Amino acid sequence: MPAPRAAAAAALLLALLGLAACSDRVADTHPQQWVSKRQAVFKDFTRTLEPLGLMARERQAFDAAAFRAGAQRLQALSTQPWALFTADSNYPPTLARPEVWTQAEAFRRAQDDYRASVAALVQAAEAGTLVAARPAVEAVQQRCKACHEQFRQR
Repeated sequence: MPAPRAAAAAALLLALLGLAACSDRVADTHPQQWVSKRQAVFKDFTRTLEPLGLMARERQAFDAAAFRAGAQRLQALSTQPWALFTADSNYPPTLARPEVWTQAEAFRRAQDDYRASVAALVQAAEAGTLVAARPAVEAVQQRCKACHEQFRQR
């Protein structure tokens, strides 16, 4: 490799290492990677709910079929992360508060409330109208917010 290319490659490598060192992101080093797995599901929740919210707030054209598909996808996801809150999954980089484990019954109720709001969203999606969709999306968003306020750091 010519000297200028080698120097450029070395500079790029150093820059990348420097950026990585500046990150406050803690790696999930647990063998089961409970935190990473549940965070991935929650990110999928967000990616699925966002377009529904845009349609409900009329920032995007309402498409009944796309809305119905998104609601159904969210319902399929709605059961996935909870089993990943195991007794040994309260470690960095978790954003879960200790209350997830110390108030387990309240956490289960929050899960049930969320799943119920998603089921209502699916029902509203079957109506195929913005009038039915809007309050159902707002209810799901409120369930997310309530759970985050009680059980999530930041």
